[in-house]
Amino acid sequence: MALYCGIDLHSNNHVIVVIDEEDRRLYERRLGNDVSLTLNALEPYRSELAGVAVESTFNWYWLVDGLQAAGYPMRLVNTTAVQQYAGLKYTDDRYDAYWLAHLMRLGILPTGYIYPKEQRGIRDLLRRRMQLVHTASQQLISLQSQIWRHTGERIASSRLKQADFGVDLPGAAQKLSAQSTLQVYRAIAEQVELLEGVLLQVVRPRPDYQLLTTIPGVGAILGMTIALETGDIHRFREVGHYASYCRCVKSEKLSNGKKKGEGNAKSGNKYLSWAFSEAAHFAVRYEPLAKRFFDRKQRKTNGIVAIRAVAHKLARASYYMLRDQVAFDVHKLFG
Repeated sequence: MALYCGIDLHSNNHVIVVIDEEDRRLYERRLGNDVSLTLNALEPYRSELAGVAVESTFNWYWLVDGLQAAGYPMRLVNTTAVQQYAGLKYTDDRYDAYWLAHLMRLGILPTGYIYPKEQRGIRDLLRRRMQLVHTASQQLISLQSQIWRHTGERIASSRLKQADFGVDLPGAAQKLSAQSTLQVYRAIAEQVELLEGVLLQVVRPRPDYQLLTTIPGVGAILGMTIALETGDIHRFREVGHYASYCRCVKSEKLSNGKKKGEGNAKSGNKYLSWAFSEAAHFAVRYEPLAKRFFDRKQRKTNGIVAIRAVAHKLARASYYMLRDQVAFDVHKLFG
């Protein structure tokens, strides 16, 4: 008899529920976030467990990795896609864990991809770099505003980034504030450069990265982002699935040719969505055939829709390039 386990994971504890094929609860308990406690609790059911479902919360790494290492068949739950039974008046953590196990038993549990542990670190390092870049940009904008406010002079960000740039504002307090902002920016920029060096050293030899950088407008950062966020391209059965994961398709529901609503526009990978949008802008700027396609699309719609259409084409091209291990051919895409 097959058994099914659902785990409702929180920041400092998790609730485990094990059910059988008739939805009878065989085990139900709240435990602290210690993988040894989880392993001890599941050990009596190990041989019969068909799967263990864990919510995709911010802190799932330790639990999923620990259970996978112990040989348990894991399912990472897509929490945004899980539908609760609308007729319930009261639910709690134990019900939530039971519901995950119940959906898995029925074969309708929405799940996500468990990125391999050995590759996850370098992908997360790239995401950390992006966070630092955003923070550095905020510091530059703040410094630019401070100088503009007190002197009436708007200094270009390229000038602020130069090593010989110094702050000279009227008033000791204003000057100290601007200087501290500049120092924070420089410290962050130094860390960004350090992370980029490590990332390139690891990713540059990879065949998928080398293929992706043959796309016009895809340089080191965009190439690393697409390669690392995509992972194993074979996890996507069709090109449409990959384009949807990249948020490059419409989010709408149609019936009899009429729009009846919209789906979850946020479903998918926001980093790939950003990367292909950036790549689309560069492709339109530097590739004549891409520019021709963009202009033709823009005349029928608008600039935003047109650039997303280019991003969609690039996402589809990337799928086939990675799947078939072939270089980019602009004539096949835009010809």
